[in-house]
Amino acid sequence: MNIEYGFGGIPNFGRALAVLIGAITVGGLLNRILMALFGVSGEITAASGVVKSLMNDLIRVNPLIGVGLLILVLTLAALAGAVTGAVFILPSARLSRDYLAITLLAISEVLFMVSYYHPRIIGGYYGTSVPDIFAWAPSEYRTALFAVLVIITATIIYIILERVLTSPYGRLLRAMREDEEVVKACGRDVMYVRIRTVALGSAIAAIAGALYSLYTLNVVATSFGRVEWTFYPFLMVLLGGAGNRRGVLLGTLTFTLIKIILTTYKHEINNLIQLPFETVWLEYIIFGVLMLLILLYRPEGLLKERPIMTKPMEKYAERAE
Repeated sequence: MNIEYGFGGIPNFGRALAVLIGAITVGGLLNRILMALFGVSGEITAASGVVKSLMNDLIRVNPLIGVGLLILVLTLAALAGAVTGAVFILPSARLSRDYLAITLLAISEVLFMVSYYHPRIIGGYYGTSVPDIFAWAPSEYRTALFAVLVIITATIIYIILERVLTSPYGRLLRAMREDEEVVKACGRDVMYVRIRTVALGSAIAAIAGALYSLYTLNVVATSFGRVEWTFYPFLMVLLGGAGNRRGVLLGTLTFTLIKIILTTYKHEINNLIQLPFETVWLEYIIFGVLMLLILLYRPEGLLKERPIMTKPMEKYAERAE
């Protein structure tokens, strides 16, 4: 989200689309590949349970199979996310930002509904089962192992993006965000830049969807709604500071801390102040109000955007000092 909105000024309100594609890669594509390898037939909802049991037995014997499965899943998810992001933004890349946001949101919702009501994709409202890549480890260590995996994956992605966004491409994104007409006047194709940017962001989002599916061990379309996978990430970017990589990390940590507190103590809060509504809505109301307050009073977020310093600029700054 920070690549697309923070740097490129692309309001991708269809972020949940790429995350769902990552989940479909795990729950749909991977299961069908394994069904073909094991010779399992039938509806994917039931067949995925059989495949899961067979794969878990193999991973318990040889943990390297789980590592290979993880690499395969993340690679397929990134490719599927990039292709899907590029394809779906292609017909709308020339639209203004307002219409682009609405169009991407509509496309995301259509795919969500199709995935939910069409059982041949990921089992419809029943969902599909997913093999456990950590089947070899004791169950009490599984959460810790997944936390380490997520941290390693996020660190690798952060390092890659650090190099990409401090390159001329990153400066091009900022220029497009500030004034598209200037970018066009310099001979750059704004549509092509948008497609590349959304493809990159969608690849990363699809990896997130794949990791989440591997963690939960099942894939159901309702787990990938627009609130959790579009508007919450958007709030994290706004809270930390759009266009600031460290700011977004801070915004994500702050958001997560607030969410944990609300989830853990929502009933205590209700008993204390007697909420005039059900406690289930407390989280949505607080985050909605928080987003409005940020947009009105602190649009730069917790950390302001830092200028990109190229090597010649750094040398000039050193001489000036």
